[in-house]
Amino acid sequence: MALLPLGSAVFLFLVVTSHVTEAAGRPKRRMSLSEDDNWPQNFASSQPGAGPEPGDVVSAFTVSTLGGTFSYLPGALNGSLVIHAFTNKSGFLESLWSSESSLTSLVDGLPDSTQVLFLSLDDSAVSDVLWMREQLQRVAMRRRKEVLAQLHFSPVPVFALGNWIPSVFYYWGCVGHNCGLSQAVFTCDGCKMPIVIKRLDARYDWLVARWSSSSYQLVDVGDGCDLSPSVAGSVAWVSEVNCSFFNKVQNMAQSNAAGVLVYSLPGNPIQDMNCVGDECNYPLNIPAAMVHEEVWVTLALRSGQLVNVSFQTTPSPNFFIGIDQQGTLAEMGWFLYPAFNFINWQAQWFEFVAGLKTKLQSPAKVVSVFDKITMQGEKGAVATVDLPLDLWDFDTLQLDLSLSCPSRRDSSCAQWDHTVQLFLCCDELSSFCNTELGRWITAFRRGIGRWLTDVSPLLPLLNRNRCTFTLKTVPWAMPWIASLSLRFSISNQTDVDGARKLHPFRVMPLFSGGTFDKSYNKRYWPTKLPIPKSSKKVELYAVITGHGSDENGCGEFCVTSHHFLINSIYNNTLTFDSAGTALGCTMRVKDGAVPNEHGTWLYGRGGWCDGLQVDPWRVDITKQLDLSESESNTVVYFGLFDGMDPDPAQQPGYIIMSSFLIFYK
Repeated sequence: MALLPLGSAVFLFLVVTSHVTEAAGRPKRRMSLSEDDNWPQNFASSQPGAGPEPGDVVSAFTVSTLGGTFSYLPGALNGSLVIHAFTNKSGFLESLWSSESSLTSLVDGLPDSTQVLFLSLDDSAVSDVLWMREQLQRVAMRRRKEVLAQLHFSPVPVFALGNWIPSVFYYWGCVGHNCGLSQAVFTCDGCKMPIVIKRLDARYDWLVARWSSSSYQLVDVGDGCDLSPSVAGSVAWVSEVNCSFFNKVQNMAQSNAAGVLVYSLPGNPIQDMNCVGDECNYPLNIPAAMVHEEVWVTLALRSGQLVNVSFQTTPSPNFFIGIDQQGTLAEMGWFLYPAFNFINWQAQWFEFVAGLKTKLQSPAKVVSVFDKITMQGEKGAVATVDLPLDLWDFDTLQLDLSLSCPSRRDSSCAQWDHTVQLFLCCDELSSFCNTELGRWITAFRRGIGRWLTDVSPLLPLLNRNRCTFTLKTVPWAMPWIASLSLRFSISNQTDVDGARKLHPFRVMPLFSGGTFDKSYNKRYWPTKLPIPKSSKKVELYAVITGHGSDENGCGEFCVTSHHFLINSIYNNTLTFDSAGTALGCTMRVKDGAVPNEHGTWLYGRGGWCDGLQVDPWRVDITKQLDLSESESNTVVYFGLFDGMDPDPAQQPGYIIMSSFLIFYK
């Protein structure tokens, strides 16, 4: 594998899925910002000293490439643009570009509508982009060579572009997993200058310990494959050979080391240090990182010289910028580990949003409930609205909810993921007052999210012309800016006999959830189902999510099953079989799950994902019932973990459930 020289090169990588042309010949003259007003829209009117923000509309641009020119025209609606700046000063980006699995993920998973433009931030632009092209061509020719038509490489460094792109990179400069320069700093008595080298922190799904600002003594312990009492209280200097990264860090932790620096052999790239298989079941409680071997450090240690090490992160330009199908700027979020998958997931989400906007253009009677209202505290967001007088004419109800942050930057967004519920009350004296109408999970530190949720079976709950809606999450959560509309429409669907689609006319509450412990199923008994005489169809409707974490990860990260047994014969089962899987929620990005959040957003969960609506589970049970005998039908619910009643030894989780029978005529 060809490796990038260990210099100071920086690269720009653009993922583009809009109107793009690649033309041979001399490129057009690039105008300066003052000549063509290339600042994103709204930027000129912002406060002095401010810069481009997410949501600003960008201007068209053209840059030179190795094959001619690359031109971007915003608003073409057939794709999005993502910009990635690589620098060889970053261990994270070195691993991103050197890892075969990372390169393969881009080649295999890049959406067809997405184009990619690579640029460099440094003087070494020509050699930089030639190396990047070589890396991707090598992989693409073996797997998916047609993707090469989507990849473009420019030898013009970012600082020489003469358009609005540099302003975004520098104004969005940041410190984090996917940007900023993580470094190790070595000093010694008699050294004239400290030696600063790049590092990549280990993650180990998850290595939660972080480097402090202290200075540590560095101790050479060879390969780190055995315990080493001499390293107690110090940072271990460890070669990458002979055993796994996990074993090295585990051994040093058991030796009471303060941390571990694993150095690569000459010519080898910095790697993403992570656990494999069963190793991931054993947490590690000390920080660790990988660096290139600094020969002076190794020689000094082996000669008995005292060497100290400290750790720092130097801010840098941002490495990733997005432009959606409508030509507006977007942040790319948090890259948890060095892999191009995160580019693909953001591009998938851009496609989801474009599809959602198309759906929202379909005919509907729209009732606004909240318009950019702050949701926070015990009360949440509350509004009383008038509903259409002709509700019975509609057979479809969709909830159009969006959540954003106090400012347009992700940095202002709420930490942690929380359940958001929409409650409905049309009659304060009714037992249905404050019934849950919809459920969502907030994104973790990302300011994007809009979802369209079909809750048509619950139309009978809107049985008054004036209803109160309450949208709330836990009272201690940071604020969200919420907008919600009700969309009433007619599906124009017909049954198999050609008759008009049946309409829901009655809702019967069934079971709720609770603490998922050994008593969970003892509270549920068979319930009789009175069937209205005019019923032509009966549907089971449930919204179920698992939360909390006992010793088995229940109910968030364990596989639970939820059973509705009809007439002691028909077992209708909902199983959360992706819970606990490493990439379960990445599979839902195409459905609207917000990608590249902070935290463990990638993992599958018990019926939900961060930054996504909770879809109702619907089952037609008409044939499981005797519609002629109103009192002869029964249903019982029970929830299982690993096929048995839950029986946690500590800290039981819980199930949030709303379940109903829906009667149609």
